[in-house]
Parts: sequence; structure tokens; C-alpha cells
Amino acid sequence: MAVALKEIYEKTAEFEAFYTGGEIQWTQDGVNFLCQCDDVIKVIDVNTLCNILTIGESGEDKDESDTIYTFKLSHNNESVVTAHKSGLIKLWDRSTGELQKTWRSGHKGAVVKLAFDSEDTNIASGSSDGNVRLWDLVHYTCTSSLKGALGVFSVLKFHPDLTKQMIFGAADDTKIRSWNIKTGKECNIYSGHFSKVTSIQFTSDGEYMVSSGRDRVLILWKVNESKSLRVLPVYECIEAMIILPVSFKIPNFTKKIETEGIYVACAGEKGIVKVWNVQMSRLMFEQSNSLVSPASEDGGLAITHLFFNESRNMISLVTADHNIIMHDFENFNCMKQMIGFTDEVLDIIFIGKEETHIVVATNSRDLKHYSLANMDCKLIKGHTDIVLALAKFPTDKDMFVSSGKDNAVRIWKKYDNSEIICIGVGTRHTASVGSVCTSQTSNKFFCSVSQDNCLKVWTVPSELDTVDQKIKSSHTELAHNMDINCVAVSPNDKIIATGSQDKTAKLWTDELTLLGILKGHRRGIWCVKFSPVDQVVLTSSADSSIKLWSIADLSCLKTFEGHESSVLKIEFLSKGQQILSSGADGLLKMWNIKTSECKMSLDNHEGKVWSLAVNWDESLVITGGSDSKLVTLKDVSVETREKMAKEREELILQEQELVNLLQDKKLIKALKLALRMERPLHVLRIVNEVLKHGSEKLSQTLQEINNTQKETLLRFASEWNTNTKNYHAAQLVFNILAPEIISGKLQVPSLANFIEGALPYTERHFERLTNLLQDLNFISYTVNCMQPHSINS
Repeated sequence: MAVALKEIYEKTAEFEAFYTGGEIQWTQDGVNFLCQCDDVIKVIDVNTLCNILTIGESGEDKDESDTIYTFKLSHNNESVVTAHKSGLIKLWDRSTGELQKTWRSGHKGAVVKLAFDSEDTNIASGSSDGNVRLWDLVHYTCTSSLKGALGVFSVLKFHPDLTKQMIFGAADDTKIRSWNIKTGKECNIYSGHFSKVTSIQFTSDGEYMVSSGRDRVLILWKVNESKSLRVLPVYECIEAMIILPVSFKIPNFTKKIETEGIYVACAGEKGIVKVWNVQMSRLMFEQSNSLVSPASEDGGLAITHLFFNESRNMISLVTADHNIIMHDFENFNCMKQMIGFTDEVLDIIFIGKEETHIVVATNSRDLKHYSLANMDCKLIKGHTDIVLALAKFPTDKDMFVSSGKDNAVRIWKKYDNSEIICIGVGTRHTASVGSVCTSQTSNKFFCSVSQDNCLKVWTVPSELDTVDQKIKSSHTELAHNMDINCVAVSPNDKIIATGSQDKTAKLWTDELTLLGILKGHRRGIWCVKFSPVDQVVLTSSADSSIKLWSIADLSCLKTFEGHESSVLKIEFLSKGQQILSSGADGLLKMWNIKTSECKMSLDNHEGKVWSLAVNWDESLVITGGSDSKLVTLKDVSVETREKMAKEREELILQEQELVNLLQDKKLIKALKLALRMERPLHVLRIVNEVLKHGSEKLSQTLQEINNTQKETLLRFASEWNTNTKNYHAAQLVFNILAPEIISGKLQVPSLANFIEGALPYTERHFERLTNLLQDLNFISYTVNCMQPHSINS
């Protein structure tokens, strides 16, 4: 049975980055996150993960856009203030995204911190010049300039009690300073930290203040005193800290009378949330189910922001990888994971029996497990460095393999509760493992290739319930002289193919005996694939070409050229009759092998398209690339063919109706239908038929059609006039419609710049009418017959 070829894939969804680092805010109702994303702020719905509003967009070119350095959301969630590279401060309406006010900051350096007072009537801006400026939002004037700090501000915050008239800030000199916002004078200097101060929080009564820093301590202060009350070592660099409300619950802990105090949740380089009683210097809770990897370097970042939302009773943390993870505060179970920025998408596979989920390898050590229904995501931890490649087992769609820069390969198994567990780890490679491929007829083995130039065959353990068991390689071969980029296994598991930077592809037996070498590419080979039905293998290269090879005699059968840069991924479609390819030029192309014709070219990415995944029935394609985008494409070939068939059927019916109308001498209806069908020859026949009854009859007939049809008729008349047989009808049509053109009732696109408003006929209009005739190709028209005294309007 012949397989219908694919005609077109249509983009159905696109998932872009919404948080690329910098400031982030959570609305009081817990419904939205405001995230800094490149040069704009995106408002993300927590429930749907949709970008519902973008703040800061301009109609200017991207190169001329004004970079946002930082922003702040007002306490009432109605306004957003942003600080820009240009030195401007802008105030936006949070609900509509409209710009309300713009003014110059007046700072000598960049504004790096912003703060609203508790009543949202004043804004403070802290700069890299060490100064703080206070702004009155009623008059948009600078009311005070606060000096004394040294370096770039890391923290800036108003005291929550407006009657105290105080603002606090900390800069590079590690001292916390307070100023009186009315007088502008410095009140207190709080010296205690020896490294960057990362957060300042006030107790609910406003009497105490807790500060955190990179010096691995929390310090409790009395607001009116500059001496610290308590210094609490926390044994890690703290980047984010919040004071918990008086009434709260934390897992496995019930507050007792003797444990009343100031409770602080903090997080930093270790990637876990801890709750401390600062007054008693006691650790009350330590997170045990963290999804955040600790910082790879001492003093590095793992968690950058921490929020507590009382309306949802949730704690939310933001990771250095730009992920947002939300936990229920009563049991600390993970409720939602939001992936703000995936960096480069390196590989994608469909998993699950119904292929309702995908696993994505990005420029991260953590795999991302998405549900296609709502793009809800779960992080999969295991690798210790960036994951480079993925491959699933066709015989068990809940099992897949991954490899990475940690020189390791891992086997994963998805269970009924959607939990994905690593059941095997292989660590025999001595360099990054760039590609893996599984057995096609069983789940007994898989292959891997590495920058160590080795090809390995691994045996899958028989016990699939044991976690992280060691797996062994059954065969190893030094396969190429340069980095090996790709590996593939034939449909019958008898042949293995590898492609390398040495410009060759090699064919091996299942015991790694060399069968042959495919030579012909001018640059390194990026991808290799076996046909699902024929004895052929497909390769793609950095020389921008795709080649089809015979396995029998190792000859090149065909070369497909069309990409403008390296072809990174290839897949067979339609039982081996078509090819889908993606390249470094950002294009996705579909080729027919028999005709060597490119049937489709889609430009959905702004960079290299590293990854390409096709589901089992080829109805869905997902691509990912260096632009951090995931694009889903649906096969609409059937719909397209049905639409074209329906259009052909309608056209045949219209043709038949037109013939019937002409036979029945219903010329007006026939004229309208022929104009709608864009049939100039039929229209000419109808006009000539009408002219048999005189030009007066033609004038009456043309009054029956609307302006759009008249404009189409004029366009046809300009075509007829190029033929001496038809110029008479063309000139009569124009002569009848000329007054309407001059008056402006009819707009002919090619004459739009010429036609002015309705004016009485003059010699000047005679000249313009002559030009009109020339524009409409009325070359043979005798101008002498159109002297002003002889023209009938």
C-alpha cells in the first residue's frame, strides 16, 4: 500500500524564554510573575504558563532598544518602575503595560536598585555611583539625594512603617546605611558584614531587621541601634532571604511557646531552603527534596531569589538556571516548575506509550520533562555536567538513554506515577559523550560515541528496578581519528553507523567489525540515519549537503543541496520516501527522495536548529535550537489536500454555472461571476456580447457591478488593450469608467498617487486623463478624439 507523502507542516505553538536573569517579582495574589527577559518584562500566568502581557516593548528596532537594568513592582501591584541603560526611569501601568511617565535619573552611573515606599507614593533609585535619589510620584520630582555609600548598591529598601521616614541601603562597602527621607541625613551605619549584603528584611512590628550576605551569616539588628543583636552562622553564601509571618507552618515542626521568635527562610549556594530561628540561633527546617543542584564553585550561585506568598501559602525559589520552583509551605512538596530560559536546546525525544511527554536536553546538567498538554515541566537530576544527547528505545517507550559532558551515559525508566528514575550509569568514556542510539528491535543494548574517538556498545542490565546500577560496555572500538559526532543503529540491529569530524561515515557490524567507509563530504558529518525500509544510509554535513548512500556498494546515490549552512539533524519520513532536515541556518526543510525536490522550507528559529524530534505517526514535529525556542509543528497535509480538492470542486461548479449563465444570456450575473473568478477572457466575451446591443447597453451593465468589480474590470481592460483585436472593448470600458476614476470613486492601485479629488474638467485634467490612458496601456488610443470640447462626461 502506497504511503501518502507529506505536503506541509504548520507551526501550532512556540515556547520562548520568559526569564533570562535579573529582577523577578511575584504579585500579591500569587497569580503572576513579572520576569525580566532581555529588553522587556514579561508577565507570566502561573496557572497556564502563558505570557499575558509584555511591559517595555517599543516599536523601535531591537538594536536601538533601551536595555532594562532593573525594575520594581509597587506594593499595590498597580505600577511597575524600570531603570534603563539610557539613564531614563519609566513608570508603567501593570495591568495594561502602558507607559505613564518617563524622566531622567540624574545619576552619574547606572541605576541598579529601585524601591517603592509602603504607600507607593515615592520611589528610590540606587546607582553604581553610590548615591540614592528619592522621587515624588505625584510631581515626578527629585526630593532628596542621599550620599555616603561607596560602590554599587546591592540592597535598597524603605522601612515598612512610613512614620519612621527611613530608607535603608547597602553597597560594595558592605555597610548597611539608613537615611531620613525628609531631611536626607544619614541616621545609622550598621557594620557587621564582611562581604556583599544580599538582603534586608524587617519584622512585622518594624522594630527589628535581619540582613544576609555572602559572608555566610545572618545578622539580627534593632532598627534604632547600629549594634548587631545576634550573628548567626549559616555555613553557606546566602543570596535570598525572607522573614516568615507570625502564623505559619513548616513540615515536621510545630511551634511551641519556647520556640517563639523571628523565623527566617534563606537559600544560597547549596540549593536548599533552610528555616532558622534567628533569636534562638536554631535551624528549624532543612529542605530534603531540593530539585536545585548546588553551585559548582565555592561561593557560586544556586538559588537567586526567594518569595513567600501568603495568599497561596507557597514558597517560590528562582534558580541560577532561570527556573522557578514552587513549593507548598506546609509539606514542602513541589507544586510547579517553570522553565524561564532553556539556553540552547540540544536534543529532544518523545517518551511515554502515547508520546504525550517530551524530554529535552538543554545547556544544563538537568533534563527537562515536559507534558505536551500544558507544557508543565519537571526537572530530572542525575548528570553532573551538561547533557548533550538523548535516545529512546522504540520497543519500550518509557525507557531512554542520555549522555553528557560528564563522560557518562545513563539509562532512565519512566514509571506509572510519571516519576523518572535512573536505572543505570556507564562511565567508561574519557571525554564528552556527544551521541547515543538504542537498539531498534529490543531494549538489550545501546551505542555511544565520544570525543575520545571511541564507539562503545553497552549492555542494558536485566534488573530494571535497581537505581543507579553500574553498566558495562560489551564492545569498544577506536572508530575515527577525530571527534565522533553521531551514531545510528540499523532497523534490524545488524549494522551501526558513525559520523565524524574527519569527513567520513563508517559502517560497523554489531560486534564493531568495520564494513566500509563512506567518503564524499567536504567537511565534518553531523548526523547519520538508516532508512526504515531500504538498504541505504543518510548523512548530513557541515558542507551544507545531505547525501544518500548505498549500503551494498558504499556509493553515493544522491546529494541534496539547499541549506545555507551546516545540516545538523536529519530524519526519514513517509516510510523512507522523504527527508526532514534542520540546519545552522535556522531552517527546517522537507525533501522528496525520488525527485530530489525540497517540498517545504520553514524559518521558525533565529539560530542553529540543534534538535529535531518526530513522533511515531509523524503527525507532530518538535524543533529546538540555540535561540532557546521549542517549536511544535503539525502535519496538515491531509487538511491541505482536502482544502485544495474542495477549492477545485467549487471552481468546477463555478465554471459550470458561468457556462450556464452565458447560455441563458444572463450577462450581468455572468459578468459578476467571471470577475469574482478572475477570468479576463470570459469577461471579454461577456463585454463583446453586451456591445452587440450598443455601447449604451454596456454603460448600463457596468452600473450594475460594484466598485471592487469595476477595479478588477479596469485591470483586465489594460491587458486587453495590448492586443489590437480587443482594444476597442478595452477603450470603451475605460471611457465609461473614466469619470469615476477622475472623481476618485474608483481607485486603481497603479494610479493611486496620480488621482486627486473630484475637480471640474480642465486642460490640466485632459493631460492627466491622457497619462491615465498611458498607465493603462492604452497606447493605440487616439488622443485627438479626446479634446476638451468633445469629451462626454
